[in-house]
Amino acid sequence: MRQIKSVGVLGAGIMGAGITQALAVGGYGVKVLEIAPKAVDKAKGVMSASLGKFHEKGKLVETPAEIVSRVEWFTDAAALADVDYVIESVPEVMEIKRDILGRVCRICRPEVVFATNTSQFSITALASATSRPRKFIGMHWFNPAVIMKLIEVVRGFETSDDTLEITLDLCRNLGKEAVVCRKDAPGFITTRMLSLWGAEAARILEEGIASAEDIDKACRLGFGHPMGPFELSDFSGLDTSLKVRQRLFETYGERYRPTSTMVNLVNAGHYGRKTGRGYHDYSGGKR
Repeated sequence: MRQIKSVGVLGAGIMGAGITQALAVGGYGVKVLEIAPKAVDKAKGVMSASLGKFHEKGKLVETPAEIVSRVEWFTDAAALADVDYVIESVPEVMEIKRDILGRVCRICRPEVVFATNTSQFSITALASATSRPRKFIGMHWFNPAVIMKLIEVVRGFETSDDTLEITLDLCRNLGKEAVVCRKDAPGFITTRMLSLWGAEAARILEEGIASAEDIDKACRLGFGHPMGPFELSDFSGLDTSLKVRQRLFETYGERYRPTSTMVNLVNAGHYGRKTGRGYHDYSGGKR
């Protein structure tokens, strides 16, 4: 099996930054491609603060400075020409993902595996933007990437067994646990199940049976979930959650239909934590 020493990460947003940190802690050299200076500055700050906390708790075998030294930041895709593996983590917009994947694919060596961090899009459709469908796979990380142990690995229609094994080996080397989605179906394993759970919670709220606070509380205390369904939607971003729910509704039918409350919150610009209000109010230091 081909050895992976360096990884290219496309995008330095919340997930891209977390994936970068996890890779660097795991001993990999990381080259991050990000065209927005503000995103890079934010990612560096978040990583520095996170590594500092891990260091204080004695959870790092190296110093934060040693880990950060393995990360390089670039605005030119040509810098990724020598990486051994690529993980795309740009915004969940099909056109953006296909564009960056196609451009970077033309730069990298033919044997390099490309992985997409998506929770909803067809791996096969994204692979078609490249010239390497057999070397293309889904690698769905969970937020926060440096803490969450699970990575959902998704085979595209033409993903090779070798590509799957290389990816699973990378997950193991990072100390992660992988599950394999054997068919490229909308929602994969986790998004499909989680969205169904969230859709039912939204109907309970819509019907006036219980408040968002009590539904969240019931899920935390009754089922041991770290967040209730509305807290999780607010954390992920209601705008993103709505897009996922709408696509699952189009594919699987009525059980995933978004409620009017969810649609109205998004239409009003209330996306959750990042805007200060979603199902819950985060203004004034609340929650």
